[in-house]
Amino acid sequence: MSVRTEQKGNNASASTIAESLDRAGGRQITDFLAGDDIAASAGTGIGAGTGTGTGAAVHGRSGENVRKASAHPRPSAQPDTVRERAGLALNDEFLRKAVKFTTERLRNGKLEASESHGNWDIWREQGRQIRLHTIAHLDYYLNLFADNARANGVHVHFAATAEEAVSLSLAIAESVGARSVVKSKSMVTEELHLNHALESIDVEAIETDLGEYIIQLAGETPSHIIIPAIHKNRYQIAELLSADAGETLSPDTTILAGYVRRKLREKFLEADIGMTGCNFAIAETGSMVLFENEGNARMVTTVPKTQITLMGMERIIPSWEDLEVMATLLPRSATGQRLTVYMSGISGPRRSADADGPEEMHIIILDNGRSNQLGDPEFQELLNCIRCGACLNACPVYRHIGGHAYGGTYSGPIGAVLTPALKSNVAEWDDIASASSLCGACYEACPVKIPLHDMLVSLRRRKVEAGRGNPLETIGMKGFSTVAGNAKLMGAALKMGRLGQRLIARKGVISTRIGPLKGWNTYRVTPTLAEQPFRERWATLEEELSAGLREMNPAMKRRMEEKARESREAAQRKGDGGHGGH
Repeated sequence: MSVRTEQKGNNASASTIAESLDRAGGRQITDFLAGDDIAASAGTGIGAGTGTGTGAAVHGRSGENVRKASAHPRPSAQPDTVRERAGLALNDEFLRKAVKFTTERLRNGKLEASESHGNWDIWREQGRQIRLHTIAHLDYYLNLFADNARANGVHVHFAATAEEAVSLSLAIAESVGARSVVKSKSMVTEELHLNHALESIDVEAIETDLGEYIIQLAGETPSHIIIPAIHKNRYQIAELLSADAGETLSPDTTILAGYVRRKLREKFLEADIGMTGCNFAIAETGSMVLFENEGNARMVTTVPKTQITLMGMERIIPSWEDLEVMATLLPRSATGQRLTVYMSGISGPRRSADADGPEEMHIIILDNGRSNQLGDPEFQELLNCIRCGACLNACPVYRHIGGHAYGGTYSGPIGAVLTPALKSNVAEWDDIASASSLCGACYEACPVKIPLHDMLVSLRRRKVEAGRGNPLETIGMKGFSTVAGNAKLMGAALKMGRLGQRLIARKGVISTRIGPLKGWNTYRVTPTLAEQPFRERWATLEEELSAGLREMNPAMKRRMEEKARESREAAQRKGDGGHGGH
C-alpha cells in the first residue's frame, strides 16, 4: 500500500494557484464548516457514500496525435421519461440478455463470497454503524481530514455546487498549463460532466478504465457502476476500437485489451494531470483510498506531476481500523472478490526520497445537494451508499432495462433515489421512483442496509402530496376502491369481465397484445378469470367443510381418547421400570 506524506515541488507557485482558485470562486472547506447548514447536522444518524465508481463521459479536442472531437460522438437524444426509455430497452433483446447475464454472475459471486466469509449480516451491521456514526459527526471528521491532509502537503478545497467543483478543476488545470488529463473511475466527475468542461478549455480527458474507455469512444455514459460497458459485446467493442486505431482489429479479447493497453500507456506518459475519485477518505491521517482491478488508478496517481482527487463530502470514515470493515464489504458486494487486485492508500504528494508520485496534489470535496439529506428522517441513510452496485445486480427492474433507462448519472435502485435527492428540479425526476417493484431485493443485497424500497415509497408519496400525481392513475385507483369495496359492484364487474374475455381468451390465458394488455403480454401472459370465483364458491365450500367436521368429530374424539390412554400407559410403564431399578 503506497503512502505519500510530504510535498516536493509544484508546477506553479502556491500564490498563482490561489489566485486562480479565487477567480474560480472556490472556497476552503473550513469556510463551509463554519456555516450553520452542516453544523446543525451533528448528532443525526446518517451514512455516507459517493466515490470511485464509473465516470465515463464524452471528450475530444484538436491537436497533434489527438483525435478530433467528432471522433467521440455525443450521446444521441433520449426520450424524456423513464417509461419511454424503458420501452426502448425492453425492445433491445441483446441489451436485456447481456444485462441479465452479467448481473446474474455478479450477484451469484457476491452471494458466494459473503456466505463463505461467514457472519455476513454482522459485518453489514458494522458497516452501517460506521457510516451512521461518521455522518452524525461529519463536521468533526471533515475538519480532521482536511487538517491532516493539509499537513501532508495536500491542497484541500470545498465545492458547494457542481459549478464550483468544475471551476476549481479548470482553474487548477490552467494554473499548471495542462493539455491532457488521465482519469481513473469517478462517479463524481461523471456527476459533474467534467470531461466536457475540460474539453471546453482544450484539455483532453482520457478515461483509463477499460470499460469506461470503450464507453467514451462510443459517446455514451456508463450503464453500470462496476461494468460501464455491460450493454456491449466484443464485436461492438472491436468496431469502436478499430475506428480508434484506424485499422481493423480482431474481436479477440486479448488483442483488443492489448491495443487499449498500448494506447493508454502513451497517454499516461503524456498526461499533465492525473484525476481520480475516492472510495474512502481516512480522517485520522488525511489519506484517500482507491480500490481497483486494472492498475490504471496507480498509473494515474504516480506518473503525472499533478493529481486532482474529487470526492463526495460523505466519503469520510474515521480510521484505518474502520477501513477493515469497508474493505471486507465493498469488494465482496461489488464483484464477489475477497479483495480487489489493487488497494492504494495515498497520504500526499511525493516526498523527496520517492521515485514517483505527483509533485502537487489537490482534493476537491463536493456537496452538490448531499447536505440536503442531513437530518431528513426518510432519506438520511441514502448517504450510506458505498457504490458497490449490489442493488443494481439484485433489482429485477434494472436487470430488464439496464442503466440508461434511468436517465441520470446513477442508475438502479440507488439511482432512483439519489438522482431526485441531488437535483433541485425534483419534478423532472418524478417518474424515476416508479422504476421499482418494491420487492426489497435491493435492501437484502446492500452491504450497509439502506432501506431503498422504503425511500422509493416515500418519493412516490411526496409526489402525490405535492399534487404531481398522475390524474388517470388517481381516477383508476378511486374507481377500483369503489368497486372492490362493494360486493354487488364487484360481482357485476367480474361477470362482465368473464363475458368479455371469451372474445380474446385461448386455452385458459389471454395472450392478446392490444390496449392495456399490450405491454404486459409482451413478456408474460394474463390468466383468464375463473368461471366461478372463489367468493361465489365459498358458501358451498363452507357448508361442505362444516358437514365434514360434524362427521369427523366422533372419530376425532375416540382417537384423542386412545392417544391419551396410550400416553398414561407409557408413563406408568416408565415409572414401574424406574422403581425396579433401585
